[in-house]
Amino acid sequence: MVIAGPTAVGKTEICLKLAKIFQTEIISSDSRQFYRETEIGTAKPTVNEMAEVKHHFVNSLSIFDMYDVRKFEIETLELLEKLFAKHDLVILTGGSGLYIDAICFGFDEIPNVDPSIREQLILDHKEKGIQNLQSRLKNLDPVYFEEVDIHNPQRLMRALEVCIGTGKLYSSFRKKKKNTRFFNCILVGLERDREDLYERIDRRMDSMITEGIFEEAEKLFTHRHLNALQTVGYSEIFGYLEGKYDREEAVRLLKRNSRRYAKRQMTWFKKYSEMKWFHPSDLQGILALVANTKE
Repeated sequence: MVIAGPTAVGKTEICLKLAKIFQTEIISSDSRQFYRETEIGTAKPTVNEMAEVKHHFVNSLSIFDMYDVRKFEIETLELLEKLFAKHDLVILTGGSGLYIDAICFGFDEIPNVDPSIREQLILDHKEKGIQNLQSRLKNLDPVYFEEVDIHNPQRLMRALEVCIGTGKLYSSFRKKKKNTRFFNCILVGLERDREDLYERIDRRMDSMITEGIFEEAEKLFTHRHLNALQTVGYSEIFGYLEGKYDREEAVRLLKRNSRRYAKRQMTWFKKYSEMKWFHPSDLQGILALVANTKE
């Protein structure tokens, strides 16, 4: 069962309840939670929550590790074979739509392109900044631009190199036949009224600031070029530490970009025709869906 939804919607709480009811384990598909060093800024389950229910892929990597969605797909499919030997149902949860796609549907075969294209894109990123990548992708593939995390330069460059190298939209390679899996996916989406969600996002950011996200980002500052740190919650503070704007502006950007990230997450998940949507408080509705699916 997949429990998906935007940041701060309430995925952790409902997943813990469901895991206890079904006596099962949770797999995180939130790529931001994989890394041990990013503790405060990624809203991971607490130590107590992970003690209550077994979680996989939380704190499983270092920011210095080379990792991508294809490795996640391979490792998760291997793990699921073991888990389904013990459990009838396993919970996959997170806000990273690409990683959920990888497990439920697999990937289309995307052609290889001239590596010199990526080399030039890396150079452009260093010289002209991420805004240049964002602008180019918006022009070349506006469909994918509306879905991708535009603060992640690696994903921007991956899409751009395919667009440039093939002359086709990157999004056009992501609409082919879905791979057959040895399990069924029950797709559950969590959503709240926009005002409610945005208030929760703002409160979460205030809490992270109190807990020390600025101090955490400062410790990671010298490694800010790493892909694992190219994400909302750290990029804005790195800009402050570089002297581009003051702390007050950094806080404003943290909240604004988190809200924008949530909107993009919803755009991604709304494309799933099979997904059934619930308010996070509707535990009985979700349980009824699972019961009906098993019949």
